[in-house]
Amino acid sequence: MGYIIEKITGKSYEQNLQQTIFTPLKMVNTGYDHSEVIIKNRAAGYEKEGKKIVNAPYLDMSIPYAAGSLYSTVEDLYLWDQALYTNKLLSEKSMDSLFKPYIKAWNGFYGYGWSTYEVPNGNDKLTVVEHGGGINGFNTIISRIPKDKNLVVLLNNTGGTVLGEMNIAIRAILYNQPFNQPKKSLALDLLDIYNEKGATAGTEAYKKLKNNPTYAIKEGDMNRVGYQLLQTGKKKEAIEVFKINVEAFPKSGNVYDSLGEAYLADGDKKLAMVNYKKSVELDPTNEGGKKVLEELSKK
Repeated sequence: MGYIIEKITGKSYEQNLQQTIFTPLKMVNTGYDHSEVIIKNRAAGYEKEGKKIVNAPYLDMSIPYAAGSLYSTVEDLYLWDQALYTNKLLSEKSMDSLFKPYIKAWNGFYGYGWSTYEVPNGNDKLTVVEHGGGINGFNTIISRIPKDKNLVVLLNNTGGTVLGEMNIAIRAILYNQPFNQPKKSLALDLLDIYNEKGATAGTEAYKKLKNNPTYAIKEGDMNRVGYQLLQTGKKKEAIEVFKINVEAFPKSGNVYDSLGEAYLADGDKKLAMVNYKKSVELDPTNEGGKKVLEELSKK
């Protein structure tokens, strides 16, 4: 889409955003990120390795391009949000197209760059328009409630955290509804134990902590921890972590695919096939899993 904009206007994607959005809306702390430019108060991105914080891997912003590559602030994003209730940026017809639900996705629909869905609010319902994002060292969410022009913006620079849970809790508070405290991901604590003390100690720790109300088992985090272990040669430990994910998310094809990969890396082709078959059964679109099964059946 960024390329189409450039071809039509004869200007760069960056120039278009600056001239048509950032400058008119006085979004002075927003722009296309260039690593070589000194930007006052620019946040650095970090990642978690268990309880340890490390610098996020470098990523030149010419790579994500029109899929991201911007820096901003909560205050500037509020200016943008408020402009979307006017015709400063787009005509009324285009604005209607922007938020119209087109494709069924998640618990609602996807429009032209926005996710839309309804949530209960007492005896009523609220329409929520939002989008999340993530890049090396960062994850974000912007959530709009058009009925009341309420806006929630969450920007995080520790790799990834439970912004979805935070967003839901904040929205509940705004509308005087009961809410749950966001829970800490158990995966990060387990990574240190599996790394330092081995498979048996890690699994014992999991059994003790899994019912602790402070923690939650989060599929994506557990999967990342499993792959971190696998990539450092800790195959038995990775298998244990992926088994936890299978136990917690038995209807997810992805968790079986990961467990199958770990078994294969450990040389157990029989269990690898069992898990890849289950993955493909749950997710028929898993072409990678089908390819691995095909190769294993030849051996």
